[in-house]
This record gives sequence, structure tokens and C-alpha cells, in this order.
Amino acid sequence: MTQAKIVDSHCHLDFPDFDAERPDVIQRALDAGVERMVTICTKLRLEPQVRAIAERFDPVFYAAGTHPMSAADEPLATLDELVALADHPKFVGIGETGLDYHYTADSAQVQKDSLRVHIAAARDTKLPLIIHARAADDDMARILAEEYANGAYSCVMHCFSSSAELAKAALDLGFYLSMSGIAAFPKSQELRDIFSNAPVDRILVETDSPYLAPPPYRGKRNEPAYTAHTAKVGAEVFGLSYEDFAAQTTANFDRLFWKAAA
Repeated sequence: MTQAKIVDSHCHLDFPDFDAERPDVIQRALDAGVERMVTICTKLRLEPQVRAIAERFDPVFYAAGTHPMSAADEPLATLDELVALADHPKFVGIGETGLDYHYTADSAQVQKDSLRVHIAAARDTKLPLIIHARAADDDMARILAEEYANGAYSCVMHCFSSSAELAKAALDLGFYLSMSGIAAFPKSQELRDIFSNAPVDRILVETDSPYLAPPPYRGKRNEPAYTAHTAKVGAEVFGLSYEDFAAQTTANFDRLFWKAAA
């Protein structure tokens, strides 16, 4: 695979899946042209461990928030708590946060409350909001727009696999869509069509590793090196060479995640 430089904008390097070989995983990413990675903390009490990984490895940056599926089981994040994290030079984003009604619809209200706190932190810190959205498109579009009317903020719809309507709502607010391995699955043509209708200067790539490995690794543990396989499909979706798509998505990443800019 080509050595064009690319960024994994969303992974979970703190997960136990990587405990035995974290330095090797990061080296394989670098060897595949993945020059930077953002590792995401999903429970704020784990922030020290995630921060330690970013401090140990030069190419790794981090973000932190309360994942919507954990919102009912974790203390509600406070604005002060999230804003204070932004003092760290390698802390580059707020989240992941969002709404997930697929498994956790019973906690919808606390998810919404948590989401609004995270949006306020993104607004205050000028750092991008990282959104997880599943089976909650209407509420998601409504809250993002309501909050944007209260004051602008930047945002990426991470691992985007929702409807064309939610894609449009996010893009209309100036937000970004991130392609994960799902976009590379053979049966994801509808999702690829949604991406193909988006402006290419609003696209990021990610692994969400250890989950959602793209072909040819589907069903196996994902890792940041495999960003390149998703980007290869992304290049085809936009009718670009791999090099041009890698350069474009990297420029997009630098614009949105300005604290991690090359």
C-alpha cells in the first residue's frame, strides 16, 4: 500500500485489546503511513490512562468525554471538568459524546443532558466535538442545530453510518463526517453514496479500532494501520487518487483538530 501520509482521527488505544503490544501497534500505523492518531477516552474516570498513552507516544493525541452508552452509569460530566482538560497540549477534542438509542434508549434523557454539557465545552474551548450517533437521528439533528443557534462550535460525526438526512443536517452546520471501516464493507453502498454527496473538504477517516476492521481484516481486531484500507475505498468514492484523498483528509483533520495540526 502507498505511503501517503494519513491520520486516524478516532481510535481507542487504551482498550485492553492493545495492552500486550501498544508500541508495536503504533509502529505498524507509522509504517502504513498513518502519521498521527487520536485516541478517545469514553469514560472520564479513565482520562489519566488515556492521557498517559498520548504523553508516551509522539504521534498520539487524545480526546475525552462520556460515551452515550455509558451516560447512565457514569457521573454527569461538568463543564468545568471538560474545559480543564483542554489545558493539556495533546488534548485535542471533546468527546466522544452523542446519542445511542440502539441499546440504551432507556437513558435517552441523561444522554441528551450529557451531550449538551459536552457541546458547551466544545464551544468554550474551541475544540471539536466528537459525536457518536446511532438510532437517534431526529433528536441528534435537533439538538446539534438548537445548540449551534446558541453559539457556534465545530464538530465531527465520528464513524458516520446514519441517514442522508442527518448527514445533510451536520454538513449544513459546517460539520465533518468521518469514514470508518463500515464505509468499506461490501454491503455499505448506500452509505458510500451519502459520503459521495458530501464536500470532500469535510471528510475525515478513522478506524474506531479495535472495532469495525475494514476488509480484508473484517471480523478481526482493528488497529490504526488499517486506516489506509478505509481511505483506499474513500478515494474511490470521491474519484481521487489515494495520494490526493490522503492529502485532502489530512488537511481537513488539521483544520478541524487544530491543536494536533502537523
